[in-house]
Amino acid sequence: MTEVVSFSSVDAMDAAFAGHPAELVDAFGTTSPLAVHRWSADADAVDQALFVRSCHGTTLDVGCGPGRLTAALAARAVHAMGIDISAEAVRQTRGRGAAAIRGDVFAHVPGAGTWDHAILADGNVGIGGDPARLLGRVSELIRPDGTILVELAGPGTGVVQQLVQVRVGERLSVPFAWAHLGVDAIADVAAAAGLGVRHITSLAGRYAASLSQGVGSRAH
Repeated sequence: MTEVVSFSSVDAMDAAFAGHPAELVDAFGTTSPLAVHRWSADADAVDQALFVRSCHGTTLDVGCGPGRLTAALAARAVHAMGIDISAEAVRQTRGRGAAAIRGDVFAHVPGAGTWDHAILADGNVGIGGDPARLLGRVSELIRPDGTILVELAGPGTGVVQQLVQVRVGERLSVPFAWAHLGVDAIADVAAAAGLGVRHITSLAGRYAASLSQGVGSRAH
């Protein structure tokens, strides 16, 4: 049966977060399942080490999804707020007892310029298809001495920018811009956004960088 392009990307993600099996389809037709089961679970030990324990002040979880990180921060009495374009994601985050709003990170965000930390986990540095533009925008949302925690793809990925779709059953979303950013490319992309790499952490096959304004870089 011919697939029908009938979803907006937001509707497709709502369906995925609601439990319908979904996968990402890249510009070459390659598919990869969306890890909704992991995003919907509680924050695991790697999440805690890479993100949760690094945030000691107000934290904005960009693309929060079902809210596992936002909820884990709230459980530590950290003032955290999730933001996501998916109404279902926001509903689930609030259902965990955490704060969340439905919105676009490139539009109005409450507290802009005052957040101590911002998180871009689970590949959300790809939002909008231009990681340098996104990081530049997120840097406007945090304090001048704040930090951005960014999850990255593995070495050799570089920067991949393309149009992708979400498939749910036999329905496809309209194409939308997305990007993948590897640990090997973060220094250059951060610099293009006026940021520096504080440090890079690798744990259990996952990579995260801490970024801020006006710093050099080191890895561990």
